[in-house]
Amino acid sequence: MKIGIDLGGSHIAIGVIDNKGKIIEKVEKRITKSEKSNIKKVIEEYIIEKTLNFLQEYKITEMGIAVPGTVKNQIIVKSVNLGLKNYEIIKNLQERIQLPIKIKNDAKCAALAENMYGALKSYDRTIFLTLGTGIGGATILHNKLLNTGELPGCEFGHMLIEKNGNSCRCGKKGCWETYASMKAFKDSLREILNLDEKTSGKELLDILRKMDKNHPKYMQTHKLIEQYIEYLSIGISNLINIFEPEAIGIGGSFVFYEDIFLEKLKTKLLQDNLLFNERKEINIQTAILNNDAGMIGATL
Repeated sequence: MKIGIDLGGSHIAIGVIDNKGKIIEKVEKRITKSEKSNIKKVIEEYIIEKTLNFLQEYKITEMGIAVPGTVKNQIIVKSVNLGLKNYEIIKNLQERIQLPIKIKNDAKCAALAENMYGALKSYDRTIFLTLGTGIGGATILHNKLLNTGELPGCEFGHMLIEKNGNSCRCGKKGCWETYASMKAFKDSLREILNLDEKTSGKELLDILRKMDKNHPKYMQTHKLIEQYIEYLSIGISNLINIFEPEAIGIGGSFVFYEDIFLEKLKTKLLQDNLLFNERKEINIQTAILNNDAGMIGATL
């Protein structure tokens, strides 16, 4: 068995994974804004504590970590959503954890898992997106990740969709993820509903599902959803026009909002003259492994 870790922009999930990709046991925590001021300590203490606990119960052979950002030579070169640069996480962890440890971009890990065990296993040419704190991406051709050399590439979230638009934590302006990440949507929804960051994504989803036209914030919320779908469709249409994939996989917290967004997204892509090559249908698959894809893929 292996330990898979999904280090997200706003959470850490750690699981024991068997050789068939099944989760035997899992723990996770949210990373608060205040914790990000001391993020390395928070990450390392949580991983070390939970991993040592698992090592007492299971025979673990190795560990994999999925991280949001650029990985090179087993170092996190840059993770804008966690505020990390040139972070030697493996070196620090191995002072306490005596296991082989590998590390890879989280979207790439999630794509590998969905290609091996999940929604994309029946296709040869696919694009995978993780919609969460940011937007990560991967391209898989004939069961292999697109090789972009020393740096991982496929930073779909940082394609520019608005000239001089929203400021992104990467230092540029107008990046797609500042408009179409799930964080961007949830933050805007909290603002409309006058809710603070402690309101979870699940609570927001419950509010959306129960909201009817008599709700005082219905029109604002409806406009927000339409605007979000528009931004999401712009980026996805660009990717379709470039790669012409057989299927598009979407993971991250988007999967929990599938009933709110997915059909609207497909309709927008087909009806708004966004695609260079006309299509009669759009094959978008939400991640079967849900938000666990990165953690499972980290063991691959």
